[in-house]
Amino acid sequence: MKTIKLVKHIDLNEVFGLLEHPEAGGMDIFVGTVRNHAHGKEVMQLDFEGYEPMALKEMDKLATKALEKWPIMKLVMIHALGPKKIGEPVVVIGTATAHRRDAFESCRFLIDELKTSVPIWKKEYFGDKTVWVNAHP
Repeated sequence: MKTIKLVKHIDLNEVFGLLEHPEAGGMDIFVGTVRNHAHGKEVMQLDFEGYEPMALKEMDKLATKALEKWPIMKLVMIHALGPKKIGEPVVVIGTATAHRRDAFESCRFLIDELKTSVPIWKKEYFGDKTVWVNAHP
């Protein structure tokens, strides 16, 4: 079972609930949050935008690849869109598997691939009022 979505707010308790499975002995959850600095400057907030139809399609492709490669019982890929403050979660990747190694490996694959292939962009608002726009590198 997979859950893939773009949202305005990420509920971490909901994510845990979506991953629970009685046969899963390993659950790995990666949470990416807004940090207060980048490029040697103070960050005030981030704003995420994405081409939603393509982003969801690419996220689904990545989930399918992971499900083919690892024995995943449940998989969650959620990315937030819109303005986010320091400390707020912006992306959550989670997998539930029978064993921890599969959970760790599949979760790492998913976040690494998401950052290279999913069309989501961010604006960084710095303390000196400059704005820098980038796609996931």
